[in-house]
Amino acid sequence: MNAALAELLPMVNAGLWHGITVFIRVAVLVSFVPAFGEQSIPTRIKLMLALAFTMVTTPAVTPTLIIPSLDAIWWFALTETVAGLILGLGLRMFILGLQTAGSIAAQSTSLSQILGGAVADPLPAMGYALIIGGLALAVMSGVHVNAARLVVLSYDLLPMGSLPDGSIVSKWGLNQTRHAFSLAFTLAAPFVILSVLYNLALGAINKAMPQLMVAFVGAPVITAAGVILLFLAAPAMLTVWMGSLDHYLANPFAPRR
Repeated sequence: MNAALAELLPMVNAGLWHGITVFIRVAVLVSFVPAFGEQSIPTRIKLMLALAFTMVTTPAVTPTLIIPSLDAIWWFALTETVAGLILGLGLRMFILGLQTAGSIAAQSTSLSQILGGAVADPLPAMGYALIIGGLALAVMSGVHVNAARLVVLSYDLLPMGSLPDGSIVSKWGLNQTRHAFSLAFTLAAPFVILSVLYNLALGAINKAMPQLMVAFVGAPVITAAGVILLFLAAPAMLTVWMGSLDHYLANPFAPRR
C-alpha cells in the first residue's frame, strides 16, 4: 500500500503544479471576459468561475515539466500572468469599443447625460443599453465556451513558461486599439450621420425663419430620432460587434480589418 502511494505521489504533485500554472493564466483571463469579468460581479464568483474554467481546460493543455522550486514558481507566475493579461486586455478592448460607440451616439443625439452614473464607469443611456445588450448577447452566444477554447489555443500562441516578444506584443496591442476605435466609430456611424443631417436642416430652417426658436423645436426632434434610431439599429450594431468578438476568440493574433 505504501509503495503504491509512493508511486502515486509524484503523479499527484505533477498534476497539481500543472493545474496551478493553468489556473494563473485562466484567473487573469476570466477577470476580463465580457459578462464574467465585470466590476459588478463579486470576487468570490470570479474565483469560482476561474476554478471551473481551470477544471475544464487543464485536461486539454499539454503538461510542462516543472521542477518545484521557488524560482520556478515565480517564473511561471510571471509568464502566465503576462499571457492572461495579453489575452484579457484584447477581450476588454471590445467592451471599450462598445462603450465608445454608445458615447459617440449619445453625444450626437443630445442624450449624453441621461443615466450617466448607472454603471461603475459613467456611461450615457445609449452606452448603458448597448453594454447590457452586448453582454447578454455574448452570454447567449456561448462566450464561456469560446473563452475556454481560447485558453487551450493560447498555449500554442503563448507557450507556458516563456515571455512573448515585446515588439510583437506592442504591434498587436496597437492593432487591437486601432480596431477597437474603428469598430466604435463604425457602430456609431448612423448616429453621426443623423446628427449631421439634423444640424444641416436646423441651419437651413434658422436661415429661412430667423424669428423661429429652432432650438426649442429641434431638441425634442433629435432626441426622439436618436431613440428611434437606437431601437432600429441596435440589433445590427450588436451583430457586427459579436461577429468581431467571435473572430478574436477564434484567433486572437489574426490581423484586424
